[in-house]
Parts: sequence; structure tokens; C-alpha cells
Amino acid sequence: MATATTIFGWIASIIFLAVVLVGGYFVLATRKISTQAARAVPAIGKFAALGRHRIHYVEQGEGRPILFVHGLGAQLHHFRHPLFPELADFRLIALDRPGSGYSTRPPGFSGSLTEQADLIARFIAELGLERPLVVGHSLGGAVALALAENHPEAVSGLVLLSPLTHLEDELRPEFRSLYIKSPLRRRLMAETVAIPTSLKYAPQTLAFLFSPQEAPKDYGTAGGGFAGLRPSHFYATSADMVAIESDLGAVEARYEELKLPVGMMFGTADRVLDYRLHGEPLADRIKDLELDLVEGMGHMPQFVEPKRVAELVRRIAAKTFAQPVDKAAR
Repeated sequence: MATATTIFGWIASIIFLAVVLVGGYFVLATRKISTQAARAVPAIGKFAALGRHRIHYVEQGEGRPILFVHGLGAQLHHFRHPLFPELADFRLIALDRPGSGYSTRPPGFSGSLTEQADLIARFIAELGLERPLVVGHSLGGAVALALAENHPEAVSGLVLLSPLTHLEDELRPEFRSLYIKSPLRRRLMAETVAIPTSLKYAPQTLAFLFSPQEAPKDYGTAGGGFAGLRPSHFYATSADMVAIESDLGAVEARYEELKLPVGMMFGTADRVLDYRLHGEPLADRIKDLELDLVEGMGHMPQFVEPKRVAELVRRIAAKTFAQPVDKAAR
């Protein structure tokens, strides 16, 4: 019996040591990758302090304001590089949503669409933006819709690029690794295996996001892709993924309330979000909606068709900014 107990003790010790060594390896690998990622894509903008939040944003140009809200796992570079040059005659502002890029995500912030919309409304007020046109991509489209529903006085119009608009019946395989409900498990994953695994499978991830087109060669830097290889960013992406189900249904139920110009662009070959579920149904529910379906395009119109996106933005801007801002009313 003593011998069996001794053997069991040795086995347990070896297993524990192996776990520690493997865990230590992934912790060190994560720190190395995230340090290199921060050097490749550093913070380049300003920070707005909104309570416990510090929101990182970039701003360029003068004129009427256009605010850009990025999608799941993305950051402000998804707009800065491909779209800003096409819209240089506007005041352009792109932000990192909480926890993404270089914006902070304080404890207790769930990342629900309503919470994010409330924070962006505060951001608009803090910067003194005059009822901006809001451009949202993917999950950022859902945030923009929640913003327009809950803070109609804060925005003048929306442009939705491949937007998330409806709850889906089941979680697809491509998103299962992000759906981590436990904050503790999410944090452990973020600090150990998530970042090395994300780097390993980056080619497959980019193929999924951009298919049938190819990702730009400089996507890691100019497109900000490397910024996602940091624990805080993974944690925020996973938390956002889980939070979608908390109130997307409530946002979806109110689309008929929207009384502002809305432009939407979807690719018919989008593998991430199907235009037949997330695009076409809104044409019957939002009165002043312009839907631009692009044959054969995937999920990233701002990279694939920046000029066409800019033309849509300009058409909606012409509607939203047709009337001068009433400065006396502000």
C-alpha cells in the first residue's frame, strides 16, 4: 500500500510539474507575442476619459462629423487606412470599442449592445460632435443600431457595413472558441493559449473573414491585425461575443422605430453574416433604408470596395447633413 501511495504521489507530482511547465511556456509565449504586436501596431491616437473608461480614438479632417465603430475583434484601423483617404472632406473619427485596440475595459462592463451604445453617446458628447453620421461594421453595426434606438438625438444617420442585425439559431463552429462564458476561464485563456493559437491559425481566420477575396498583404500593420494578438483584446472579443445574446433580440425588435436615413452594404458571398438574414429583412422594417448588395463580395467591404463604400457614405451624408445644425439648440 505504501508503495502504491508513493507511486501515485510521484505521478501526481510529475503531472503537476508538466502542467506548470506547459502553462509557463504559454504565458511566456503570450507575453512575447503581445509585446511584438504592440510594437507593430502601437497606440497612435488620443484618449478620452469617460468615467472608468479610456477610449482610444483617431481624428482627421474638418467639416461635418462621421464616426466609425468597428466590429468583433477589430479596432479603429479597419477604417483609418482604407476609408479615411476617400472621405477627406469630412471630420472623421474612429474609436476602439472598450477593451479592443487600446481602449480600456473596466471590471463590470459586460459589453452589451446597450452598454456600448450608451458609452458611445457619452463619447459623442465629450468630443462635441454635432449629430454625426455613424458608420458601423459587423458587430459595430449592431452597436450603431442600438445607439440610434436609445439615443436618437445623438446621431443623424447610419451606414451599416455587413452588419449583425438578428440573433442566429445556433453558434457556428468558427465562433465557438470565443464563446467563453466564465470570466475566470476567459482570463486564463487570454493569458495562456489563446494568443499563440490565434497566431497559428491567423491565415485560416483571415480567409474566413475576407473570402472570397484575399486579405491585404499589409493587414497586420496598416489594417491593425496584429493589435488583436494581445490578452486584453482577446478577453474583450470573447466578452463581446457572449454579450451579444443579452440584448440583440431587444434591439432587433425596435427597428421600425428608426426614423433616420440608413445605408447598408452587404456582399452576397459573405461567409460571416448572411445578407439574407442580416441585410434584406431590414429593407422592409426601416423606412428610409438604402440597401447596396454587392455580388461576390465577402465580409470586408471597406477593404475590398473602399470607393463604393465611400460613395454610399456620401449619399447618406447628403441626406443627413442636408439641414444645418441648429447651434442655438445645443
